[in-house]
Amino acid sequence: MVPDLTTPSRERPLPVQTSSVQTSPQAILLADYQPFPFLLDHVALHFKLHPTQTRVTARLSFAPNPAAKPGQDMRLDGENLILHALSLDGRTLAHTPDATGLTIPAADLPDGPFVLETEVEISPETNTSLDGLYMSGGMYCTQCEAQGFRKITYYPDRPDVMARFDVTMDTDMPVQLSNGNPTGLGAWHDPWPKPAYLFALVAGDLVAHSDTFTTMSGRKVALNIYVRPGDEGKCAYAMDSLIRSMKWDEEVYGREYDLDIFNIVAVDDFNMGAMENKGLNIFNSKLVLATPETATDDDYARIEAVIAHEYFHNWTGNRITCRDWFQLCLKEGLTVYRDQKFSGDMRSHAVKRIEDVLALRARQFREDGGPLAHAVRPDSYVEINNFYTATIYEKGAEVIGMLRALVGDEGYAKALNLYFDRHDGQAATIEDWLKVFEDATGRDLTQFKHWYTQAGTPHLTVTDDFKDGLYTLTIEQKNPAAPGQASKDPKVIPVAVGLLNSDGAEVVPTTVLELTQERQSFAFEGLASRPVPSILRGFSAPVILERESSAEERAFLLAHDTDPFNKWEAGRALAKDVLMRKVIAGGDTPADWLTAVETVTFDETLDPAFRALTLRLPGEDDIAQSLHAAGHVPDPAAIHSARRAMQGGLAGHLAKRLPALIDGLQTPGPFDPGAVAAGRRALRLAALALMARLDGGASAQVAMQNANSMTEELGALAILLDVGQGDDAAAAFRLKWQGDRLVMDKWFGLQVVSAAPDRVAQITDALTKDPDFDWKNPNRFRAVIASLASNHAGFHHASGDSYRLLADWLIKLDPVNPQTAARMSTAFETWPRYDADRQALIRAELARIAATPNLSRNLTEMVGRMLGT
Repeated sequence: MVPDLTTPSRERPLPVQTSSVQTSPQAILLADYQPFPFLLDHVALHFKLHPTQTRVTARLSFAPNPAAKPGQDMRLDGENLILHALSLDGRTLAHTPDATGLTIPAADLPDGPFVLETEVEISPETNTSLDGLYMSGGMYCTQCEAQGFRKITYYPDRPDVMARFDVTMDTDMPVQLSNGNPTGLGAWHDPWPKPAYLFALVAGDLVAHSDTFTTMSGRKVALNIYVRPGDEGKCAYAMDSLIRSMKWDEEVYGREYDLDIFNIVAVDDFNMGAMENKGLNIFNSKLVLATPETATDDDYARIEAVIAHEYFHNWTGNRITCRDWFQLCLKEGLTVYRDQKFSGDMRSHAVKRIEDVLALRARQFREDGGPLAHAVRPDSYVEINNFYTATIYEKGAEVIGMLRALVGDEGYAKALNLYFDRHDGQAATIEDWLKVFEDATGRDLTQFKHWYTQAGTPHLTVTDDFKDGLYTLTIEQKNPAAPGQASKDPKVIPVAVGLLNSDGAEVVPTTVLELTQERQSFAFEGLASRPVPSILRGFSAPVILERESSAEERAFLLAHDTDPFNKWEAGRALAKDVLMRKVIAGGDTPADWLTAVETVTFDETLDPAFRALTLRLPGEDDIAQSLHAAGHVPDPAAIHSARRAMQGGLAGHLAKRLPALIDGLQTPGPFDPGAVAAGRRALRLAALALMARLDGGASAQVAMQNANSMTEELGALAILLDVGQGDDAAAAFRLKWQGDRLVMDKWFGLQVVSAAPDRVAQITDALTKDPDFDWKNPNRFRAVIASLASNHAGFHHASGDSYRLLADWLIKLDPVNPQTAARMSTAFETWPRYDADRQALIRAELARIAATPNLSRNLTEMVGRMLGT
């Protein structure tokens, strides 16, 4: 029964919305976009904070939108809210909310400006979705991207509705933060219009690590990183990264920070890595807290990159946001591209590029080749949180890089300046983005737009010919079918090429060829002899390159290529060929590959981090993907066995030289998080991992005992576990670090990743019963369950035990945290690769998940896409 709401009052609230689940999720279409009928100028919010009965009063100043059709109803989004009061220009309204919001009929709306006021009640403590306003360890915090603000108050929760915000709080928490500049205790004014997804609030017992930054115009900005008491000594590197990010954005993009204060808050319970809320970034603790004793080199690099990413969003995401969620890549792809270049400047562009491509191939190529493939700008979605994907982020960044390659550095800089000038304060689209490049450079980008609208990874087939001093490269592009896209037009693909002679000298420096047709030939004249081509230098386009190439040619490029990416790529391709042959037919590891790797490993003119990457064999999932692409049905057990045999063969070949390499790479003295020292540690651990194949882990035992950083300690433990000698060391590690939640996440994950394939399900199940396993904490849940999927041979064990275990946990987690459950379900996306038995096992688990009553729309969409339904 719905009570009489003629005169709403505190004693007669509207009914609580108990669920936002849609039993029949409906797709939202880009083609259906319409502007919101009303402009929102100003928002005043007051929070009376309480764990289970927070009151939120909102005062929204609206005016009719002249760009919209007049006479429309006003639809406000809202979920899990108790409405206590609703009025328009002081006049009480009596409208009843439904499950997803509140509609005010056009008849109740004036023709001119008006003020809408609401008062709602929410329960942060019981909000386990970690979306909207929730509590983490007694602290109030928010996560509003993409659609969390609707769980705070009734609002047009869409990115093209931008307004200035004033926020006040009523709470006894000592630290009270929101967006913008402070105007008093718990009072904040944000002068820059923003969409609701950028709103943030934090209140808790926190301490600050503080510093300042002086902008290029001379303004002094206060910087604070807020953490729980006891963690303030772990913020120095994050603060240093922030200051370097601010300086870099001024020097490279001319972008100056625009508020008097910049705050970061570290939160333990957080679905995402971090969030760029205007002036108040909220971070997962693991991407802020670091000391040499508790954080690895990978942690330091990731902290640096993510701090930069979220800061760079201040202009590419906040000052210019996206018109609708279909344009998500406009802010994320561009900002990823910016943070990649920043990290390259801070560390090594060559190593950074290799690491980025490894991640792209492992995550995005896998996504592009399966049932979850979608365009960089999709044309439909059911749940937007499911589209925070590698395609949006990593492929979106690759598209920016290709655009820059086509227009040149000068054209890129000119276009970006025009973009900031033209669209500051606006919610923009991909069309707006491409138009500034056309206007700045005079180039027609109609065909280039296919990169945004077509899913799938292009395949390039390259053949060559040499006659009478004329060398010809013929390149053919194929764009495979993707879900909903059976046929596609050719793309514009920048293919960076260099040519080397037989002595290794570069006879044609890097030249960008523009492939615009399905098949094109490119000629190079005046060559004295047939050159060796170095194709797709710097990985100039996110494509799969197919070219018949001998092992001798690849070994030559590994030894002589002047392009660092292609130098590494030649070694990787050589290793992949060897490993695939071993999986299919067995046999010994060829001497030419062993010799080539040895040459690079001990070449002290090369970056140690580069040498460490050369020693890293292609991953098991990577090999499975390549075998499937080549028409083979991958056998996870055979891949695992062949890879270990190849590691053993390499260890045997390098046996005599490994001890000296390991000893020579020790890094005594104070810990240095910089790229040079980190590279030395990476190479030393890679060598120790090979040595463990020979000495049963004895050298790793010594290394663990003498470790002076978490990189060395955890790396040695991983090696010991990998060779089956780590049980005692793992127990000692746990005893030592059981009081540090982030280090223990590493410990949990390592047990699963390192488990033997026939024991991984058993070990994972046991860890989920461990008293320290908090399955409602995303970090701890991911540490265990995501690691299960990362153990390729174990996850795909023929028994199907891991499939069932993952499905059990997704079903359990979904009612509590649907976002994390949906993201974790992608472990099943590669099911079409495998044999009929494994396919049947995975499909059965997906069907079981799909049949679960009251499944969230998040998980419903993901499972449906994987099942093709």
